[in-house]
Amino acid sequence: MSPKITGGSLGSRKLRSPKGLHVRPTPGRVKESLFSILAPRIEGARFLDLFAGTGAIGFEAASRGAARVVCVEAHRETAHAIEEAARDMAVDNAVSIFAAPAERALYRLEGPFDIVYLDPPYSDDVPLQLFRLLHERNLLAPDALVVYEHAAKRILPDIPGYRSVREEVYGDVALAFMAPSSA
Repeated sequence: MSPKITGGSLGSRKLRSPKGLHVRPTPGRVKESLFSILAPRIEGARFLDLFAGTGAIGFEAASRGAARVVCVEAHRETAHAIEEAARDMAVDNAVSIFAAPAERALYRLEGPFDIVYLDPPYSDDVPLQLFRLLHERNLLAPDALVVYEHAAKRILPDIPGYRSVREEVYGDVALAFMAPSSA
């Protein structure tokens, strides 16, 4: 099933993902809820999509007015498909793709970002190292929001350097909204 952009200037456009690749696209209703929550912050935002998969979340951000979107995807063929889609949709001026594992990318990216979306495989441990690197590398704007998509059954530990702002659950999917803590 191809993910579809749900709103903004690219609304209803479909995305392709390479054959045989097991991506787990964020369900449409979760995406719509996410961007409804982010709506007041998205216009002109600098948006980082870690574990981009098909790029659907990043394209949704660009479609809704984000000024700069960086999609990080470790799988080269998938990253190439995101690049191709950005050209096809004529948003390659706002959307850039970084083909590398998330951790390596965080050492090379230039911030700050206003919104960071983390969607690692649900079977992975909570990516505490990525949260730490976002802080250490000064990749977060002072009022940044980090959204971590995870399995709803997972209980999140306290994440050093962040405070929970909001938690939303949609069936098996949960979104944890966190802000850098000033402490």
